[in-house]
Amino acid sequence: MSEDRHELFEELPEAEALHEHYAFEAAKGQEPLRVDLFLMNFIEHATRTKIQAAAKNGNIWVNENPVKQNYKVKPYDVVKVLFEHPPYEHLLVAEAIPIEVVYEDDQVVVVNKPAGMVVHPGHGNYSGTLLNALMHHFEGLPLNADDRPGLVHRIDKDTSGLLVVAKTATALVHLTRQFFEKTSKREYIALVWGAFEEEKGTIEGAIGRSYKNRLQMDVFEDGSYGKPAVTHYEVMESFRYVSLVKCILETGRTHQIRAHMKHIGHPLFNDERYGGNAILKGTTFTKYKQFVQNCFKVLPRQALHARTLGFEHPVTGKFLTFESELPDDFVACIEKWRSYTNA
Repeated sequence: MSEDRHELFEELPEAEALHEHYAFEAAKGQEPLRVDLFLMNFIEHATRTKIQAAAKNGNIWVNENPVKQNYKVKPYDVVKVLFEHPPYEHLLVAEAIPIEVVYEDDQVVVVNKPAGMVVHPGHGNYSGTLLNALMHHFEGLPLNADDRPGLVHRIDKDTSGLLVVAKTATALVHLTRQFFEKTSKREYIALVWGAFEEEKGTIEGAIGRSYKNRLQMDVFEDGSYGKPAVTHYEVMESFRYVSLVKCILETGRTHQIRAHMKHIGHPLFNDERYGGNAILKGTTFTKYKQFVQNCFKVLPRQALHARTLGFEHPVTGKFLTFESELPDDFVACIEKWRSYTNA
């Protein structure tokens, strides 16, 4: 765990009125694995020592019963981490953080999130999030199904771009339905490794937690695991070893573009979690390697931007579309590749 969550695995009183901090269901392909190792695969920054201490204190439960650290997790087991205090991400505090408002009326707000900002508190990020900022700027935001005020959807911490926030319960229900029924419009710009044989294409494959790395999502083409996901892509510009592509989402699964692009052999440029922070295409020349490293420094995150967002206004019924320009780091990286290719 991160330092600001050091209290998570403290010794606590008897397990009465415990609060759920984490809950994970083991997949049907789960091989027998000690519960402490299982949780280390799920919880970012967790240490085995703290997880074992939590088990000793009766804070790790499987199928509604406390277990020891050496319990072997089996397929479909429901593993929970429970503590006396509520999860810190639920202790929401308004913070005076500047946000870029693209559009606002009495029903909705559209914001342009910078890269590096987490959308909502959780997993070691308990302040400085977009939600903390929204609570400062807007009062009375409606709670969604996860008790997160106003949030209709989310984008990853290091992805920049547009999100819509509901200001009323009516707007929240209406917008949530649009995202569920795939009538909203979401278009992303990504820089990915490799050149494409086809200018356009569609990636289909269910997305679920990776069996090997539970912090990653994998694609399961047979649909036996995960949730259905569809991504349409179109190559905008090719730079020999990397390509600039437009991705249009039909669904909105966790890490959808990142997982789908890796699945077809085109990981996002500088996407550390999915292996895009290595030099995957190009020459062996030292100058080229130095050039790519410089590009990584210019764009120190995955090259993904939520450029276009469209939805039907929950009251007027008018379809609204918004666009966000690529941020400076993204533009600078593209320009470096363009100059390198044309040299």
